[in-house]
Amino acid sequence: MTRLHDHAIGGERPVLLKLCAIIAALGAASLILGTLAAQVVVPGHDWIADTISDLGAGQYEIVMDVALYGFAAGLFVAALAASHSHMGGSGWTAGLFSLAILGAIVVVVGARNEYGDGDKEGVVIHSYLVYGLGFFFTATPLLMRPGFARIMPWMGWALLILAIGWVIVAPIFLLVPTSIDGLLERVLGVIAAAMLCTMCAGFWQRGKDVARA
Repeated sequence: MTRLHDHAIGGERPVLLKLCAIIAALGAASLILGTLAAQVVVPGHDWIADTISDLGAGQYEIVMDVALYGFAAGLFVAALAASHSHMGGSGWTAGLFSLAILGAIVVVVGARNEYGDGDKEGVVIHSYLVYGLGFFFTATPLLMRPGFARIMPWMGWALLILAIGWVIVAPIFLLVPTSIDGLLERVLGVIAAAMLCTMCAGFWQRGKDVARA
């Protein structure tokens, strides 16, 4: 019960928090399972050399697009849960807005369909979206880790480790030859999904704590 003494529970609803945790976790699963499914249906796909972006272009683009939209929905719902159960501080506020921005970026990535096919017509913004993902997937866990640590200490440590992993792998992904960048992009996808799952665990635990209060 000590976790609840640090921050007033106010009008928090345990069912809402748990529901958000489930939906956001399904969003993380969507990214992983959708990527695996797309690799199966796209002929000749090399999961080491070809990127996830390559899966989002061509005849079977709908598979990867749906996976991205599901992940974006998970990020939006996590932002909703973070807003409903505000753990205090400007860092948490900035973090929940970062979650929402991440969701918006992922939607645009899926909707633009300007990657993986060499299309250069119109305004090409994919590179800027990638930089945005890099920045906000670094900032979000660092901004929100103190709040999640108040829910369960291991969650703060998990977010810190995942953020460090992201900071290490992301620059390498941008620098490595295209013969192996697909593998590193998948590592980043797993890290991003793990970040969201850690937050889901936090919202689920918060819901349990509120229900017992």
